[in-house]
Amino acid sequence: MDVMITGKQLEVTPALKQYVESRVKKIEKYSRDVSQAIFTLKVEKYRHMAEVLVKVNGFILQSEQETNEMYASVDKAMSKIERQLKKHQEKLHSHRVQHNATGQKEMPEPADWADINIKKRKQFSIETMSVEEAALQMELLENDFFLFENYESKQINVLYKRKDGGLGLIERIS
Repeated sequence: MDVMITGKQLEVTPALKQYVESRVKKIEKYSRDVSQAIFTLKVEKYRHMAEVLVKVNGFILQSEQETNEMYASVDKAMSKIERQLKKHQEKLHSHRVQHNATGQKEMPEPADWADINIKKRKQFSIETMSVEEAALQMELLENDFFLFENYESKQINVLYKRKDGGLGLIERIS
């Protein structure tokens, strides 16, 4: 497994690096298919934030946690990843979802955003998957929507949670 640790306004000490790597090894007991773990550790005044992305069989598990101590933030983030990974494994065994994920694509840079007040911007790769896999991924990330490339139509789709509790799918008309 590839482990990447980045510090923003923080020097990643050998002790912190060793601690993070020891926490990552604990998730290997849930799945041998973990290919990459990316840690971004940030400090802003008294806030210590740990953001973790873990790639498993084409799925991405994410956690962001904030405390007043970096080791506690890493612990909380990894605990959430462990819960997501357990949930993912249970769903795979109960639904027997087959993985059809292929290579990653880069998001294009947005146009001029000068007139729009964007509070937060994130970039991520769009994975090719079935609608069922996208629903599983959206639930694992605990998001209200999920952007993906539909395996069947090869089109970009948006899956979202409806107010009535169901799911909606937005498809592009060719």
